[in-house]
Amino acid sequence: MAIKRTAIVLGGSGSVGTALLRELFDDAEFDAVITLSRRTIPEAVEMARTTGRTLVEKLVPEMKPAPLAAATIDACREIDGDLEGFSVLGIGAGTAKLTLEEHRAVDVALNEAFARALRDSGKVRHLAFMSAAGADPTAKTTGSGAAGMPRYNRVKGESEAAVRASGPATVSVFRPAMIIGSQHTPWLLEKTLPLFSFITPAKYKSITVEQIAKAMVATAKHTPATSATYHYPEMMELIAGARR
Repeated sequence: MAIKRTAIVLGGSGSVGTALLRELFDDAEFDAVITLSRRTIPEAVEMARTTGRTLVEKLVPEMKPAPLAAATIDACREIDGDLEGFSVLGIGAGTAKLTLEEHRAVDVALNEAFARALRDSGKVRHLAFMSAAGADPTAKTTGSGAAGMPRYNRVKGESEAAVRASGPATVSVFRPAMIIGSQHTPWLLEKTLPLFSFITPAKYKSITVEQIAKAMVATAKHTPATSATYHYPEMMELIAGARR
């Protein structure tokens, strides 16, 4: 008998989140998808309708740690069978305009609350979590918080540490560099940077939203024995392995 799974997703309204939801709804091993968001996600509703799969929307209008954790626990309680956690939540564009604490309030606090609730539910053994290339919890907190800058890397590193410490037994961390297909990636950069891929270190090569989604789903279907971090080369290996 084929294993049937339910995915519980935080951050499904973004570019990577949409790609992840599409991958999950198109995968025959997932019977249902639970989304946690402030408001309904029209794309998810349409995907569920066209694929005939089950969508459970858990709305958290006040997206703060305590309400998010409560909604997560409730969602897990209602599900029987294998439950796989996914988080692609993170502030996209505009981090340069935020204070350090404002950035942490989303990327660190919300992801930590979600990861802790998954663990406390007793039903989730694995969480696929998207971070960013360059994540470093020891990076400087001064200067701009723009993507790729030390302060941005600090927050991403702190979010990884929080999720690993609070989350399920196994946490797979995905660190994409420039994301092709993201609404936050400048068009000119998206078109020109891949031209220099031959001199770009492997872990910093650009990657599409679809490739990130496929790699994350691959770990959910074949849970690693231990927590690990995946950059571009490892994500490509996961995708290739899933095709075999």
